Amino acid sequence: MEMIGIIGGSGLENPEILKNAREIKLKTPFGKHSPITVGEISGKKIALLSRHGKKHELSPSNVNYRANIWALRKLGCKHVLASSACGSLREEIKPGDFVLPNQFIDRTFKRQNTFFDKEGKVVHLPMAEPFCPKLRKLIFDEAKKLGYKIHLDKTVITIEGPRFSTKAESKLFRSWNADVINMTTIPEAVLAREAGLCYQVIAMSTDYDCFLEDKPAVTIAEVLKVMKENSDKVKELFLAIIPKIKHEDCDCMHAAENANI
Repeated sequence: MEMIGIIGGSGLENPEILKNAREIKLKTPFGKHSPITVGEISGKKIALLSRHGKKHELSPSNVNYRANIWALRKLGCKHVLASSACGSLREEIKPGDFVLPNQFIDRTFKRQNTFFDKEGKVVHLPMAEPFCPKLRKLIFDEAKKLGYKIHLDKTVITIEGPRFSTKAESKLFRSWNADVINMTTIPEAVLAREAGLCYQVIAMSTDYDCFLEDKPAVTIAEVLKVMKENSDKVKELFLAIIPKIKHEDCDCMHAAENANI
C-alpha cells in the first residue's frame, strides 16, 4: 500500500492533522528512527515522522536521517513532504514567508549521508536536480491559492548547527547565491533520492540571518514566535496538497538505478 510521507520539522512534532492516528515503530538497519505516526488525510494513507522527536529533543546533528528515510520507504512512501524552519539570506524573503528550494549547498560534516557506504558497491548518484519538480509545482500552486507568500526555485544551504551563523559566514553564504539557511535538509534530501522518493522541502522563514548590519541578531524567542505562526499555515498547506498527490511514476524514483559501478 502506497503512503505519503510527511517529515514534520520544528513546530510540527504533533500528529493532530491525522485521522485514525497510531504510532508505529520499525526495526531498521540503521538504528532507531524518529517517532512515526500513521493515519489518514482526505482518505489517503499518511506516515508523519517527527524529525526532532515529539518534544523536540533531537538536535539537527543527532537526527538519525538514514533510519528515518529507510522507515518511510519501508512503509511504502513514494512521496515525501518535508517542513523545515530556515533563516533568510535575502531581504525579499521575509520572516513568515515560505520558500521552495530547487538547489542545496551542503555545509554539514558530522552526518551519515549515504546508504551506499559498504565496500564492494560504489554509487555516484546524480544530484543536479535534488528536489522533485512535480511536487514543487503542486506545492507552489496550492500555496498561491491559499494566499501565502511563497518563493520558488531558491537555494538552501544546510549547516551543521546547532549554533547560528557568524556575520562573516552569513555574508559568505550570500556570496555563494544561497537564499535561505537551515540545519536539516542535508542529508535528508540526498537519502530520499537514494531511496527513490519524490522529496520536496517546504522551508519556513523564521528570521533574517545575521547579514543585516542595521538589525540586532535574532533571538530564539523571535524564532519561536514566527515558527508557531508558520506551523499553522504549513498544516493548512499540507491538507490542501495531499489530496492532489498522484501515485504516478517520476524520474526521482529511478535516480539510483544506474548509479552504481
